[in-house]
Amino acid sequence: MASHTLQIQTPDGAFAAYVAAPAQTPAPAIVVIQEIFGVNQVMRDICDDLAAQGYLAVCPDLFWRIEPGVDITDQSEAEWKKAFELMNAFDVDQGVRDLRAVIETVRGHEACSGKVGAVGYCLGGLLAFLTATRTDADASVSYYGVGIEQRTAEAERLANPLLMHIAENDQFVPKAAQELILGALKNHPQIQIHTYPGRDHAFARKGGEHYDAADAEAANARTAAFFQTHLR
Repeated sequence: MASHTLQIQTPDGAFAAYVAAPAQTPAPAIVVIQEIFGVNQVMRDICDDLAAQGYLAVCPDLFWRIEPGVDITDQSEAEWKKAFELMNAFDVDQGVRDLRAVIETVRGHEACSGKVGAVGYCLGGLLAFLTATRTDADASVSYYGVGIEQRTAEAERLANPLLMHIAENDQFVPKAAQELILGALKNHPQIQIHTYPGRDHAFARKGGEHYDAADAEAANARTAAFFQTHLR
């Protein structure tokens, strides 16, 4: 596995993406969509793990229009404050357009086999849902996406498979929001939804306050099987 930085070109300028490449290429690619903490060690580790599984993993710096190079953690009050400030300043629709540029760039990269998936966490979980509905990503996975209940109508546009992981005790996605999501999406032919009883937001973030090893392993195994089916 080798890592490097890829520049993504847009009409407004270029931004960076962390890339972890597998031992053998060309390979299917997975765009890893950040949480509110930027392209930090957690995101780079996810990319490295995906590369070890044989994927070309790419994590773009989606906060580049606000502040390029954000790399913070969930370990201090000051970092949480900054993370929420960045999230509140972030333009979700523009972020999806930037993700479309990432997918187009990666799909045409010599190390990519042509198939491109996406996986996102937290803010990235919402963006993964919107990537599934607004781009040609071949398969997408959303971990505990925040705000999806306001956008469920977009599932009408969904052409490719989507896997969703929902934490039943998610402090940022209350029960009423979960009911709206499940009611609107659970019977969609392209969507699989798994819920995790007793789990809070970010239960799959290693080192996080609500990390649960067993359910993180279960969710990640489902994700691996999903990508194996739809990207290979």
